[in-house]
Amino acid sequence: MEINEYQRLAMKTNNNQLSLEMMLVNSALGLAGETGEVVDLIKKHYFHGHQLDKQLLIKELGDVCWYVAQCCQAIDIDMETVMKQNIDKLTKRYPDGFNSSDSINRKD
Repeated sequence: MEINEYQRLAMKTNNNQLSLEMMLVNSALGLAGETGEVVDLIKKHYFHGHQLDKQLLIKELGDVCWYVAQCCQAIDIDMETVMKQNIDKLTKRYPDGFNSSDSINRKD
């Protein structure tokens, strides 16, 4: 599946009664909540002795993606553009791949 196709399909389940401002607020709050669920699964795995439920983790990561798509929709940008700009930033920051020195001595 192409990323912009995902965004288009995901937004079929968007609450279109929300204003763009409220869509942006909802996406930010949703990202915080769903990211918290991802964090909690990993925390319980490493610190509480739970088995890592990969299928549940996949579902929660999917929910994170949905809220990213909604945030992009609210600001009228496609997810591919966001991802490309992120790769451009990372390539500039770490031209030879990640290393601690470049991370510690970041110029941006």
